Amino acid sequence: MEDYAIILDYLPLGYIQEGMSNFKRKPVAQAIGKEEFTLLELTPQEGVDIEIHQKVYIGSGKRDEISRVSRRLNYDDLTATARVELKYVIEEIIKAKEDKFVQFFNEAGPVSTRLNQLELLPGIGKKHMWDIIKAREEKPFESFEDIKSRVPMLSDPVKILVKRVLLELDADKDKRGKKKYILFTRPPARRR
Repeated sequence: MEDYAIILDYLPLGYIQEGMSNFKRKPVAQAIGKEEFTLLELTPQEGVDIEIHQKVYIGSGKRDEISRVSRRLNYDDLTATARVELKYVIEEIIKAKEDKFVQFFNEAGPVSTRLNQLELLPGIGKKHMWDIIKAREEKPFESFEDIKSRVPMLSDPVKILVKRVLLELDADKDKRGKKKYILFTRPPARRR
């Protein structure tokens, strides 16, 4: 369960549906959880305005801005605005939890006899995987900058992690057949 979420989109008049008048619509916010990147639909407290990129408490107990967590969302349920903001918010979360994600680079191991967790990251094949493993055997990575400087052929580790989280959230886009491996998210069950 997520305790905090970041707002991706706020619709003060709710979703627009044909045949529904304005007075029946309720405000709604779309957000992403800070721990497991859970996509959520939230109902704001009455009379509270929410801002995009605002951090809100959604855990148990008293909540100031959010009345309730309405449901988990699939990537396809996100509004156009939420999809645009998603990449930036994921990047903010990853940078704020740098230690956790640097630790992933230090500890990532095999998921099968032929596949390492590092290879699940976009743009990392066998060569880059071995470069990362050799560098971390010499000395564990301490930061994203440390990874970039010691594995110079690797592009920006933050951007690589953002791409992986986006692939996991939008599982239909992972055409390489690697969507069954979840590294960072807990997406909702797939629709049938």
